[in-house]
Amino acid sequence: MKEGIGNISKRGVESKIWRSRTRCHVAPDRAPTKSESVDQSPWANLPPELLLDIIQRVEESETAWPARAVVVACAAVCRSWREITKEIVKTPEQCGRLTFPISLKQPGPRESPIQCYIRRDRATSTYLLFYGLMPSEGESDKLLLAARKVRRATCTDFIISMVADDFSRASYAHVGKLRSNFFGTKFTIYDIQPPCDSIIPSTTLSSRRLYSKQVSQKLSSSNYSVGTCSYELNVLRTRGPRRMHCVLHSIPVSAIQEGGTAPTPLAFSRSFDEQLSSLTSLKGNEPVTNTSSPFLPATPIVSLGSGEPLTLKNKAPRWHEQLQCWCLNFKGRVTVASVKNFQLVAAVGPSHNISPEEQEKVILQFGKIGKDIFTMDYRYPLSAFQAFSICLSSFDTKPACE
Repeated sequence: MKEGIGNISKRGVESKIWRSRTRCHVAPDRAPTKSESVDQSPWANLPPELLLDIIQRVEESETAWPARAVVVACAAVCRSWREITKEIVKTPEQCGRLTFPISLKQPGPRESPIQCYIRRDRATSTYLLFYGLMPSEGESDKLLLAARKVRRATCTDFIISMVADDFSRASYAHVGKLRSNFFGTKFTIYDIQPPCDSIIPSTTLSSRRLYSKQVSQKLSSSNYSVGTCSYELNVLRTRGPRRMHCVLHSIPVSAIQEGGTAPTPLAFSRSFDEQLSSLTSLKGNEPVTNTSSPFLPATPIVSLGSGEPLTLKNKAPRWHEQLQCWCLNFKGRVTVASVKNFQLVAAVGPSHNISPEEQEKVILQFGKIGKDIFTMDYRYPLSAFQAFSICLSSFDTKPACE
């Protein structure tokens, strides 16, 4: 009897479960995404005038990090908030502040420089760029960029990322790299995207289609050579600071002329190999692995058309008789003598029609303030990414230049 009652109750439970399963509702084709659910929230239905006033007040009150993270949070609420925030927040050239990640690729302010510092970790061969005058006690400074030094057989690479724990070139945080030659005298700056939308790799659309079978989808994402940094050889082994020249292919020399402008990207664009992600071999969907095509260079140089690129040179120091050393006026931002210290100014001639004041203006300065701590101050027309790449070249060993 117990077994019979147990069997009956068991069958009854199973039948109820089966009926509940069969009486299911019709499911939608897809579940609403998180952004859609937020866009349908009351926050997205605020009057535009009220929303504009709110975000303007937040942007004006929170001018320094980490409090400025509230401005970024406003842009992450929903689509309407994001569009209004993007309209209110100006570029570093206009407001002198860094807000969104794209600010790292935009030119700095024209008047006062943006002051940062670099922390070197010898154990991990990493270099961290922070936003601030000098390291704070609470370690609450804003991390801007990070780089890892990778030694290879014929060169040295500095992989640059927006985070300190992911240097993979396949990561969304990857922004570019710096590569040296064998002697460590010339460095090339590679960017994952052109500085403006009108610049494309030096290959035509027909050649891309014709030789798409020979293109790898896993090419280096740093496809655009946007600048070079060269150090002069010290053949006579004379004492003195390093002599360097930087040629920025992505910035025309007219940018520092009166009324000139520098390229200012407004958003991160897909890299060239991501644009080719739809190109697959004719044999199925497997990507092609042949990267030897001479028709599609892996690192096209950014061209400015007929414009001449901007060239920077290190400002010549003066010899101090009492201190018996070479000196530069860093205005208190550099406190330790080092061969790595430098100031860069525009290398122009009389034909460029540049005022003497503009020629003497320091565009980038870099120097040591403590053990493994260095300051980096940059201004227009350089961006944080370009300035950080130039400073990284100073960390590589250069026995032939000293």
